[in-house]
Amino acid sequence: MAAELYPTKKLVSSTSASSTTSSSIQQYQQQNLTNNNTSFAARSCCNWQGLYPTIRERNSVMFNNETMADVHFVVGPPGGTQRYVLAVGSSVFHAMFYGELAEDQEEIRIPDVEPPSFLAMMKYIYCDEIDLCADTVLATLYAAKKYIVPHLARACVNFLETSLSAKNACVLLSQSCLFEEPDLTQRCWEGFCDIDAQTLESILRRETLNAKEMVVFEAALSWAEAECQRQDLTPTIENRRLVLGKAIYLIRIPTMVLEDFANGAAQSGVLTLNETNDIFLWYTAANKPDLLFCTKQRKGLSPQRCHRFQSCAYRSNQWRYRGRCDSIQFAVDKRVFIAGFGLYGSSCGSAEYSAKIELKRQGVPMAQRMIKYFSDGSSSTFPVYFDYPVQIEPDTFYTASVVLDGNELSYFGQEGMTEVQCGKVTFQFQCSSDSTNGTGVQGGQIPELIFYA
Repeated sequence: MAAELYPTKKLVSSTSASSTTSSSIQQYQQQNLTNNNTSFAARSCCNWQGLYPTIRERNSVMFNNETMADVHFVVGPPGGTQRYVLAVGSSVFHAMFYGELAEDQEEIRIPDVEPPSFLAMMKYIYCDEIDLCADTVLATLYAAKKYIVPHLARACVNFLETSLSAKNACVLLSQSCLFEEPDLTQRCWEGFCDIDAQTLESILRRETLNAKEMVVFEAALSWAEAECQRQDLTPTIENRRLVLGKAIYLIRIPTMVLEDFANGAAQSGVLTLNETNDIFLWYTAANKPDLLFCTKQRKGLSPQRCHRFQSCAYRSNQWRYRGRCDSIQFAVDKRVFIAGFGLYGSSCGSAEYSAKIELKRQGVPMAQRMIKYFSDGSSSTFPVYFDYPVQIEPDTFYTASVVLDGNELSYFGQEGMTEVQCGKVTFQFQCSSDSTNGTGVQGGQIPELIFYA
């Protein structure tokens, strides 16, 4: 391929993360640009086509080669492409170049895909070679999904499945749900089942465990089934209870809503008849029986709010939305979990808003949700939440985005801060190229990040 990919933005600013991305890009540049452009120039005076017997080898020569390039993607390091080859490899590229709404410009911006991942996809389309690594496989999966390259997407999923472990099962679980990969989702659940009994008990003891108790119960049963297999036991109900041992009492079954208990735990067979009767009595009787199960709700994690503006205001002609994206990038110095955003509301009285909220890392969506919220006309912020909290690693920039639809006049933040201290966590903010509606560090929308630490 011949590809001229121009630098746009740097998403990862930490020393370790940026060096990893930089080295990946440099590796592609060294391998593809030097090997192809330089060697092609050396061969240009001869019949280079005759040196390669297959179309795959001849296409490989053109990979990331400026010669005969007729379109350039503004993604990262230099290189160019041929429309025909891309259209053959992807229906999205075919529509882009030869469809009714075909692009006719020579430069096409790709703001949401990382350069190493885009080049990995190009290499597959041109050379029929799959080159994946742990640092970029999720971003490559995103690119393959976006441009409908199913065989590359399947290879990414296979790579993730083979690298699955108890340590990364929870992270990959959220990504598999986002990418709608049910097989990978199932494997992630199996990864959770690989933890040992001591780790399971440690998890079940946590006062800050943020999950419905029915979900905790079902996860423990899945673990028990896997443990039976590890111990060469038939996974009967009796053996599941046996391998769970005293860990069963760490599940706060009496804190379930009655409907969940009646339709789930009570009919699972794992509880004894006396335990089931006593729990039913605990729900309904005035004189409640003593239980071995803890009857107190878990405290969970208290959400914290990082407010990045020192004041807010409104004017007669703003803030307007019109379907545009308000976005900001942020990084933290300690691992946190982003639960959602605090958003402004109408400055002209009470109003309802529709919001599409999204969280991305290096161009890869980690969570997104469509949600409605009601504002009362005050300058307060109003919380909107993702379906599940999203784990945020330190020293890496993430992108928080929202597309709002509602009353065109709303409050907006001003006197923004580039650094905010929230308890023991330091947040840093910088502008995002995804922001097309005026939001930046100094002012705009997304005044708050709601997080657990």
